[in-house]
Amino acid sequence: MPATSMEELVSLCKRRGFIFQGSEIYGGLQGFYDYGPLGVELKNNIKAAWWRSNVYERDDMEGLDASIIMHRQVLRHSGHEATFSDPMVDNKKTNKRYRLDHLVKDQKADVVAKVAEGIGADAGNFPAVIAALNANPAQASEALRAAGVRDPFSGEVGEWTEPKPFNMMFKTTIGPVADDDSYGYLRPETAQGIFTNFKNVVDSTSRRLPFGIAQIGKAFRNEITPRNFIFRVRELEQMEIEFFCAPGTDEEWHQHWLDKRLAWWEAQGVPRSKIEILDVPKEDLAHYSKRTYDLMYDYPTLGHEEIEGIANRSDYDLGSHTKNQADLGLVAKVDENLDSIAKLTIPHPDTNKPVVPFVIEPSAGVDRALLAVLSEAFTKETLDNGNERIVLKLKPHLAPIKVAVIPLARNKPELVDLARRIKSELQGLGLGRILLEDSGNIGKAYRRHDEVGTPYCVTVDFDTVGKGEDAALTDTVTVRDRDTLAQERVKIADLSAHLQGKLR
Repeated sequence: MPATSMEELVSLCKRRGFIFQGSEIYGGLQGFYDYGPLGVELKNNIKAAWWRSNVYERDDMEGLDASIIMHRQVLRHSGHEATFSDPMVDNKKTNKRYRLDHLVKDQKADVVAKVAEGIGADAGNFPAVIAALNANPAQASEALRAAGVRDPFSGEVGEWTEPKPFNMMFKTTIGPVADDDSYGYLRPETAQGIFTNFKNVVDSTSRRLPFGIAQIGKAFRNEITPRNFIFRVRELEQMEIEFFCAPGTDEEWHQHWLDKRLAWWEAQGVPRSKIEILDVPKEDLAHYSKRTYDLMYDYPTLGHEEIEGIANRSDYDLGSHTKNQADLGLVAKVDENLDSIAKLTIPHPDTNKPVVPFVIEPSAGVDRALLAVLSEAFTKETLDNGNERIVLKLKPHLAPIKVAVIPLARNKPELVDLARRIKSELQGLGLGRILLEDSGNIGKAYRRHDEVGTPYCVTVDFDTVGKGEDAALTDTVTVRDRDTLAQERVKIADLSAHLQGKLR
């Protein structure tokens, strides 16, 4: 039986060292999480799988790692300074602040219906309700109070202020002088670092259309109300592609990337049946988007929420930076009739004339991906003896620990030394982390490694070193399968090839 609640996953993550609350010893910091010994391995494995699929296995992709702090002009001319905001409301009774759409969405259905009625919107169209509240702040405040919208913190009906925009970008000073000319932003997305390096990549790689630039990196969003564990946080990590194509071919490439991304999720253990495709309505599209598909995964407790967005950003970003650089006099225009400059154009594959390419952007959150992978892998089973076990049935390439090598007795040097030599040999194969597990209790070791998703356990026992009852088992070890619980004896000389075959 898979995980039925977010609480089960949170408990497992804390108990087994996947994820901890940030700054926990000082009471924690809302919206920030630290990845523990197993969490960092799982996270790195997810990123490696994404990078391998999208960069190494394709011939039309380059990689990038842009800086986190960005020049304020970048985010001004990308539109983020003006539009990267969410409406917030305050409860005067509790002094608590909430994101408007989250506050209303969490209310009971009859309350949401009353809010819609009070603002003159269709209750069946939730985005339209929020849009109407934003468009009429004074009326919105009264509609929230009249509908009896309750404060999630106190549970009482709130006294709500008018909605007002809250820019979610983190601002920081650059250098020792704090004035209007010495600040920048922590990037709210990794995309702009790709756009500002577009010409650098083209010049250094001689790429022609179509091609993409991939990046994995941190982004920062000062969420009004971070919540739902690592689903909505203030410090996140993105796996993002900007795929550049000729104008007119963008819709074909948009479909290509939708199909590719769905196949990738399935390969990570997130089945297609658990993902709904939301063709985002025009009124809800981001300021840069021509069309966007949101992949909505069915999370425990949360229901269907976005796990990845695949946007057709048209030529908005390169076009915007192109125009504004020219307007600022940073570079000369190529053509007075074309708002483009040599730095941000590329020859059209058919005409060889400079064009601002269209962009398809598949963008997934690492944290949300990890949460989905854990949700699918989490399994409760009742064994033949009636005992229950929790097992993470992770795909082997994602498992934090690939193999645990276990000496049957921790106080027997001949067992421990041989186990250590086997561990060292397996580690050299490049399969991932191989762990020497010398807890001394084989049953507890098996249960622990089931719970953290280790695909195979290798046990070194007295038969292995010729001190058991069966001489034929000398120089063999027991290999235990996590999912089937099957155990087989394998010669030490054949062990590396045996496990390589299973793990690769």
